[in-house]
Amino acid sequence: MHSQHGFHLEVSDGHKIWVETKGSPNGVPALFLHGGPGSGCNASQQALFDPEINYAIFVDQRGAGRSLPHAERHANTTKHLIDDLEAVRSHLCIDHWLVIGGSWGATLGLAYAISHPARVTGMILRATFLGTEAELKWAFCTALESFHPNLYSKLLHEMPDGLKSLWCRILDPDPKVYTTAARTFSVAERAMSELVAPSPKWDGPLAATAFMEAHYFLNDCFLKPDELLSGATGLAGIPGIVIHARYDLLCPPKTASSLVAAWPGSRLLLIEGAGHSLGHAAVFEAVRDSILELSYQA
Repeated sequence: MHSQHGFHLEVSDGHKIWVETKGSPNGVPALFLHGGPGSGCNASQQALFDPEINYAIFVDQRGAGRSLPHAERHANTTKHLIDDLEAVRSHLCIDHWLVIGGSWGATLGLAYAISHPARVTGMILRATFLGTEAELKWAFCTALESFHPNLYSKLLHEMPDGLKSLWCRILDPDPKVYTTAARTFSVAERAMSELVAPSPKWDGPLAATAFMEAHYFLNDCFLKPDELLSGATGLAGIPGIVIHARYDLLCPPKTASSLVAAWPGSRLLLIEGAGHSLGHAAVFEAVRDSILELSYQA
């Protein structure tokens, strides 16, 4: 018998995070971490899990998705998010769980596992991002200029003094400053996320994700330099499947390769003909199959 259940969990500093569970509480616990920072979980991600096998837990991180207050950046750091995951685990009376995450979800998953290795039975990480400034420079300067020069030239107007100035413009209190900066950045990021890019004229509503990402990126994701790569050696004994698309323009495969080299007990699974998005069928299938594999081992 499996069911679906959602609730707000009060954590610190006035935040209430949205938690949703799917499957039987007797199943293998599996924590899903969304990307962004700030994007929130969505219904399509639930298809990654077999409710007969997994007790899947979906957490909208502080300020993201259905968590309250929406888009709140106060008391919103990587350490806060890690503590929130422990609050969820404790509330659900889970001793240990599988951890699954992609892009920023992989960043947070690694940070959580390094902080609480005894709570993690295995990890499936997709589109590894280690939260470094070098990766952001690659994505929004080198790669963007190489693959989408028209979008890069527009973004360049919003970062007169490099990436830090872009994050500051997105976080500027003046709507005349932040509206153009956030929209230009969102269009560029969206184009880099897909192999078949959407129209660069996309003018949908301003997503809260752009502001949350700027908040985290301006603060180096609240991580010490190379904290995750150096901490990965401490994950020895935790099985890990690191899934990466060959043509991920935002997070190149060399990042995943360096993580696997530093993490004894992990292996790299390269997916051909796909990009950054979980929406690519081969990537989605690889994540789903890897969850099953580690669930049977747990």
